[in-house]
Amino acid sequence: MRRKIHFVSLGCPKNRVDSEVMVGVAADAGYGLATEAEDADVIVVNTCGFIGEAKKESIDTIFEMAELRKAGSCSKLVVTGCLSQRYPTELSEQMPEVDHFLGSSDMLKLKQVLGGKAKRMLVGNPADWIVRAKDPRILTGPSASAYVKIAEGCNRTCAFCTIPEFRGKQRSRPLADVVREVKELVAQGVLELNLISQDTVAYGRDLEGRPSLAELVRAVADVPGVRWVRVFYLYPETLTEELTDVLANHPKVVKYVDMPLQHAADAMLKRMRRGHGKDRQKRVVERLRNAIPGLTFRTAFIVGHPGETDAEFQELVDFVNWAKFERVGVFRYSDEESAKSFALEGKVTPLQAGKRYRALMSAARKIARAHQKSLIGKELDVLVEGVSEEHEFVMQGRHAGQAPEIDGHVFLSGDECHPGQLRRVRVEQASDYDLVGTLIDVGERPKKRSAPVRLKVLASREAG
Repeated sequence: MRRKIHFVSLGCPKNRVDSEVMVGVAADAGYGLATEAEDADVIVVNTCGFIGEAKKESIDTIFEMAELRKAGSCSKLVVTGCLSQRYPTELSEQMPEVDHFLGSSDMLKLKQVLGGKAKRMLVGNPADWIVRAKDPRILTGPSASAYVKIAEGCNRTCAFCTIPEFRGKQRSRPLADVVREVKELVAQGVLELNLISQDTVAYGRDLEGRPSLAELVRAVADVPGVRWVRVFYLYPETLTEELTDVLANHPKVVKYVDMPLQHAADAMLKRMRRGHGKDRQKRVVERLRNAIPGLTFRTAFIVGHPGETDAEFQELVDFVNWAKFERVGVFRYSDEESAKSFALEGKVTPLQAGKRYRALMSAARKIARAHQKSLIGKELDVLVEGVSEEHEFVMQGRHAGQAPEIDGHVFLSGDECHPGQLRRVRVEQASDYDLVGTLIDVGERPKKRSAPVRLKVLASREAG
């Protein structure tokens, strides 16, 4: 019988790409994918170690998998990713249940583990690897959408962030290598490419010739067969005219900007070591709004950071109400011992941070609700993903203003549709995050492709 492997992928989309590479490594080694842990010969947990909640989820999942292996035939439990990169010694000592530890850049070492000749501790230098087009990778999400990691690591020194500690410094992929992977993905039936890295706007600064993010986005969007290109994790520094023009005018680049701003009070931005103030953020927002009609703007904020006063928090709320962001993620500050913020005075109590979280989310939800209602009666292109997890007799998809897995869905009615189609839809109803629409065109049946591999993904948005 063919050996089977079960994966659990935790954390951000960057982790998902790493997990998909490991799925490819396992397939090359002759393993099939087990949907349930009890049916697997090997269990792999790809962890997140960014903030306290993510670390707890990772540890809980490891112990859960350790218990489930007892009920089946699992011979190896493997822990990979950011948590093991950050705490290799501690995990090794406190988790005898785990057979092998790999770090955040050790995806290809899974081959050694599956070959049966690997050491228990395989955590290497986080700067040793970045995904390449030649690496094995099997997609695990909706068949017409894929994430493409364009760089690894980060050179920023944000006070609250520990990611450079366990992901290393900025390492950009060569432009030609990214385009090669995109062509391979399009050949598999992918229509939507989601470009990700820790600090996307810094792409290319470490490469010979310093290719720009604008050049990369244009090159990806120009690949025949690409329909949507989406850019994640822009940093709010001065955006070039070239990048703004590509975001505004290239027909294959969706009018969607993901830019974590973190706060809006000057004193807080200084404590966070963001390198800019509120005025620059306002100018960036205004510039993007003016240059890109119909823009969907997603951002993220941290509440409860050391030193945050009531007045500074109110300044943040006022900023959100002014900017009217269509999508907002809010994170409660996590006090990480190796982050610079850990040594700051003026710690905010968890109770106060929770109150601020709820207040900011309430303000953001009102804005999102108004935006959603403004879409009623409009016609949108929708990428069909498949059967809804909430309604088994309803198909669902996303319009260009909805990023995969984080921005809600469009529930579809009125005609037959198939995963992988890009269909025209009239919006009939709206909730805070989801839409209901009627199909109004006649769609061509998508090319026949193999059923997508399903990976157990417990996704979360990081606040980087």
